[in-house]
Order: sequence, then structure tokens, then C-alpha cells
Amino acid sequence: MKKILALALALLMIFTLVGCKKNERKIVKLTLSTEDSEAILAAAGITLPDAEATIAAGTTIEYCSWFDGFHNYSEAEIVNTGYWTFTEKYGCEVEWIECDYFERYDTLANLILAGTAPDFFPAGSSSEATFPMACIKGTFQPVDDYVDYSDPLWQGMAEAAEYFALGDTHFAFVTDVTFRHVVPYNRRVIDEWGFDDPAELYANDEWTWEVFYNMCMDFSDPDENRYALDGYSFNDALVQQSTGKKLVGKDENGHYYSNLDDPIIEAANSLLYDLVKNDCTYHEGTNYWAGRNSHTPGSGVKEGLCLFYIEVIGNFTGTVEEISAVWGDIEAGELMFVPLPRYENGDGNYYLTSIPQGYMIVTGAENPEGVALLAACERFKIIDPTVIDIDRKQLKETYKWTDEMLEMRDHCYELAQRNVSLYYNGNFTDSLNSAYNSFRDGVARSATPTSWAQLKEQYTESFIYYMEEQNTLIDEYIASNS
Repeated sequence: MKKILALALALLMIFTLVGCKKNERKIVKLTLSTEDSEAILAAAGITLPDAEATIAAGTTIEYCSWFDGFHNYSEAEIVNTGYWTFTEKYGCEVEWIECDYFERYDTLANLILAGTAPDFFPAGSSSEATFPMACIKGTFQPVDDYVDYSDPLWQGMAEAAEYFALGDTHFAFVTDVTFRHVVPYNRRVIDEWGFDDPAELYANDEWTWEVFYNMCMDFSDPDENRYALDGYSFNDALVQQSTGKKLVGKDENGHYYSNLDDPIIEAANSLLYDLVKNDCTYHEGTNYWAGRNSHTPGSGVKEGLCLFYIEVIGNFTGTVEEISAVWGDIEAGELMFVPLPRYENGDGNYYLTSIPQGYMIVTGAENPEGVALLAACERFKIIDPTVIDIDRKQLKETYKWTDEMLEMRDHCYELAQRNVSLYYNGNFTDSLNSAYNSFRDGVARSATPTSWAQLKEQYTESFIYYMEEQNTLIDEYIASNS
């Protein structure tokens, strides 16, 4: 049984510190058809353990996060079939403890110190990263006692799970490896401008940096409030995703190393430099961190004021009303997306960054077995053909995705799976993160953009120094826990 008084204290603490639960939402209980329900449970009976065989059956697990990917808050949403299996087969439940994104680690630390640790937290590998410093500091606990990556259920996840490893100790249930940013656009706007459809260009292997750049140049006009690119992500997507390279790599010993001298990284930054210099990126005066409508994903796309709002696919997956209001009429086929363009002088391949999805067990969690069971249900929905078909049907029938959109999603997924290329940033020491951000943002976020050569001259020494410091902390942790 949960510590009721302590939990009440923790919830009060969250409200006081970070304004959590300030917008109360009403959970809507959605159901699947009888046919789909029976099909999922029959498939789960083959892959997952019987309810009688797990001590987690009938329990509740507490989830601390800035988003809730389990419950539904509108009848116009789709059902998370992994969570559905968790509740229907095992009688389990997830209780969401909402926190502010920017205060997430402070919230976790306070809950742990209060003796009211939640059970789990989303695992992340980029801006939402949970590794390695949060693990070194003791925020999360190992998962090795709760998952076997050699088990058929977890086949294919072992490589990505090494991202979250310190020595032989692993800190995350990795349920899937999928893609991050793609290039959504409005087909009506593309047609009005006389541009070739990016989806057709991609199908013909002609979706290149040069074509992308020319479209951005032709479209952008600050006097008309038109900017080809907007949002937080276009710089990172072009430099660290479309290249297949990262500013930071990781070797077989778990040490991080620099890729600053990679020529394709330099070429991508030259592309970015030209886009910024030629007013293709949204800004308000000299504020190059500004975003239309406070960086609301997709802002300006429907109106023809933004050409490519490079974004994670989850930010244009929603109810028909929500998506059509921002991105364009989805039922009329206006919304489409493609992978990031490829470097025309590169190796000929398209690249998308591989993003691990999964969960971390919080230190002090009372129900780690429940988290392991949920993770198994989430993994089940990824690999089982029956559930895959049901999820695909939900996207078509509820969110009105076209077959072409679903096929493009498959292409993107295959790109991410073909060459697992993970981020290694976001939860380093503060000093290393600061040096890293100088490279990630230096070219794109200034009225007078700095060249890649200038950034390297200014920041490389500190970048390498703090990276070595980070590697020392990792070695010390492994040595003290071996």
C-alpha cells in the first residue's frame, strides 16, 4: 500500500514548487471494439506472462512526467494499446503525477528525499535525457533484475539499451527505437508555390539539401512575415540528424568523444549558416530564439507563413480538429511529411536519428515489478502483428491518416532502425552541456550567425576538457559500483 500521508505531502510539494496539477483534466475511458479487444488479449496470452504468474497484477504504478501518454482526455483520441493491455489483462493502473518539464529533476529529487518516490519516469536521450548524470547522482536505479534483453520479447533492443549503461549496469527499459524529427508540410501551400512535392522528391531520391535550401530561399520574405523554418529543432535536425553524425559520440568503453572535426558536420553547419544569414529562419527583430505563437508546433504552416516546421512526429499526431486547425485539413490530404533531406555530396543515404523509447525506475520506487510489467506490455504492442494492425487502423479511422502517411511513417521507422544513431547529450555535467550548447545553437540563434570555424576556435578547448571530466565521473562511478 502506498504511503498515503507522505504522498499527500509530496503532491503538495509538487504544487508549491512547480505548479503541477494546475490544469486538472478529466480522464476519458475509451474502449476498443470487442473484436480488437479479444484479438489483443489472445495475442498477449502467447507473448506475455499470465496474470497469476506476476506479483505486479492488480497494482498501481506512479508515473512522474510532464506528459501523459497513457490516459485519454478526449473521445477523439486513440487508445494506447500497451497501456490497455496493462489494465485489461493485469488489472493494473498508472497514476500520473504531472510535473513541469523545466523542473522535472528538482521534482524527482524532492519526491525521493520526502520518501515518496514515484515508480517511473520517461527515458530520454536528447533534450529530455536521463543519462548519465541523473543515474550517477542516484535519481534512477538499475533495471537489470527486471528485464532480459536476450528474451524474444526484447529482441533488437540490446544495442539501444547500452546507451543507458554504466559498465555492466543498465538503467532503462528500452521498449522501442524510433525516429525523431521529420519534415511536415502543407501540400496545398507547396502546390500554390509551384514547388515539387517533397514526398515525390523523396520517392525519386531527389530530396536533397540543395533542393530543400532553394525552396527555403524562394519562399522566405521577412517583409511578408514568411519564414521557411521555425521552431526549436531545425538546427539540430539539419546538423545532427540528416548527416547521420552527432557532435558527441560514445565508444565501446562508455566514453564520450568529439565529432567536431567531421567534414559533413561542417558542411551541415554551412547550410545552416546560409539559411540564417538569408532570413529563412523565423525571428522577431534580432531575437532568433523567437517562434511564432510562442513556438506552438506547426504555427504558420496552414496559413502559408511557414514552409517546413521540422518537428517530432508526436507533435502532429492528434485529434483531427487539433491537427487541422494548425497544420492544415488532414481529411483533405493537406498534411504530409518526409524524412530529413540528404546531403547531395554525401554517401547517398537518408538519415534520421534513432530515439529510444522507454522508462527509468526511480530510486525508492515501491513497485518496480509493475514498471517492468508495463514496459513488457509496451514492448508487446511494438512487435505483435495483431496489435500493429490495430494501431494502424486507429490512426486511419480516428486521426484520418492516409495510407501514404502511414507508408511514409514506415519508411522513417526503417531509416531509424537501419542505422541506430543515438544522441549523447542533454544530461551531462552542467559545464559540458553549456559547451555543447554553444556548438548546437551558435550558428542558428543569432542575428549575426557565427561560422562553424569560429565556434570551433572559441569553444573546442573547453568542450574537450569538460568531456574528459565527464568521462572521469563515469569511470569513478563504475569503479565504485563494480
